[in-house]
Amino acid sequence: MDSYFNLKNITTEELKNVDLDRVNVNCSPPDFEPQRQYYFMAKCRQIVASKRERLGRPLYACIQTFGCQMNARDSEKLSGILGQIGYVLTDSEEADFVLYNTCTVRDNANQRVYGRLGFLNSMKKKNPGKKIALCGCMMQEPTVVEKLKKSYRFVDLIFGTHNLYKFAELLCGMWEEKGMFIDIWEGTDKIVEDLPVERKYPFKSGVNIMFGCNNFCSYCIVPYVRGRERSRRAADILSEIQRLSNDGVKEVMLLGQNVNSYGKNLENALSFAQLLAEVEKVEGIERIRFMTSHPKDLSDELIAVMKGSQKICRHLHLPLQSGSTRILERMNRRYTKEQYLALAEKIRREIPDISLTTDIIVGFPGETAADVEETIDVIRKVGFDNAFTFIYSKRTGTPAAAMEDQVEEAVVREGFDRVLKAVQDTAKKQVARLMGQTLPVLVEEVGDRTDGQGGLLLCGRLSNNTLVHFPGHPSLVGKIVDVTLEECHGFYYTGRRAGAAAETGRLV
Repeated sequence: MDSYFNLKNITTEELKNVDLDRVNVNCSPPDFEPQRQYYFMAKCRQIVASKRERLGRPLYACIQTFGCQMNARDSEKLSGILGQIGYVLTDSEEADFVLYNTCTVRDNANQRVYGRLGFLNSMKKKNPGKKIALCGCMMQEPTVVEKLKKSYRFVDLIFGTHNLYKFAELLCGMWEEKGMFIDIWEGTDKIVEDLPVERKYPFKSGVNIMFGCNNFCSYCIVPYVRGRERSRRAADILSEIQRLSNDGVKEVMLLGQNVNSYGKNLENALSFAQLLAEVEKVEGIERIRFMTSHPKDLSDELIAVMKGSQKICRHLHLPLQSGSTRILERMNRRYTKEQYLALAEKIRREIPDISLTTDIIVGFPGETAADVEETIDVIRKVGFDNAFTFIYSKRTGTPAAAMEDQVEEAVVREGFDRVLKAVQDTAKKQVARLMGQTLPVLVEEVGDRTDGQGGLLLCGRLSNNTLVHFPGHPSLVGKIVDVTLEECHGFYYTGRRAGAAAETGRLV
């Protein structure tokens, strides 16, 4: 046992290079974080190694992510832990361990999960050793958990959003218990740093700056499933970004349900604008994005920082939800149509090359045809580059779900179609304004289409988040290159790399 060590004696800095195979798991686990989770990772690693030896092959794990960028970042953390304990990550749901990281903002997201679970159940009947886990926002709804306990008993592990950092510990519980293992917290004030992360992209990364939401919009379930706002310390955020830069990351996206209220629960905290200014100083980081901003909290200070920045991307996602002041009040959004328009005008005036995108809900309780026209009026006046347009989804437990004047489906659909057309018409004009310009593009992947001559098309993004497809070699993925925008296709461009008129993506 002399070659083994006790994690109770390891510092947080030393954890980054810890050898899990040498951790003593025969003693009691530490009672402090994150050392406690590394103890359980070591224990899980032994269990996975034993299963791998018995089967005579690697064990595979698959994570399917539903929902927003916050969920995607959570999945990277879960992937990091699975990799550390010995699983080989795969996209195939035939894997030995399948985890659904769920969303519950709209009902159709829930229904997708239930549908996929039926598919997994049929696979588990053929492979009884298969493990199935569920986590994320959907699991924070008590009615969902009760339904799973009653009708989906084949699920092995269920946990929510607040105890995600305990994933390794929960896996141990799943293997030690018989039947469904459930661990759901109603809330937390804890933020645990320095756990493993497996990034999807080597050249860009999300960075959580805060968790939860205090706004309680009447239609939204997020504050109930993600909890109240909790901001990370600026020093921890900047240290993470510096490590990402050292690892070759060029673009970071700062994530929070409402980034504009960053720091309000911390003593002597930076404002969000001040935090952005500090992130800009990190050498190696070339692009900074953030999401999401609430209009009521967007400050002149933030606009000034964006205006003077060389790194902050020329894109701002500013959810509108409705253009009707009457509906906005019922939504508890705490701004009026006129205030939103004035804010959008100010942003456009100060940052003329900004791309504004938004979220819009159609069919909120009590919405009339006149309210829909108010929304269309805002769309036309602001000129959004894109908009995510949704039909209102009743979420049990929210104030809007109890409102009596729910709108009939046929009326909602008619209003939705009109709003969608207005978005498409204005967005085409906005996006097309860049035609013929040569602009830097961060190449993200090899696309699934060709240039018509057998050459590959790469796919990347402008600073303003517009997609661009152009011929090029796969070696350009992860690099920022200048591309001439030759043809606008509504929400994306096709073009050609500057100075490479004859370039193709053919592999030689």
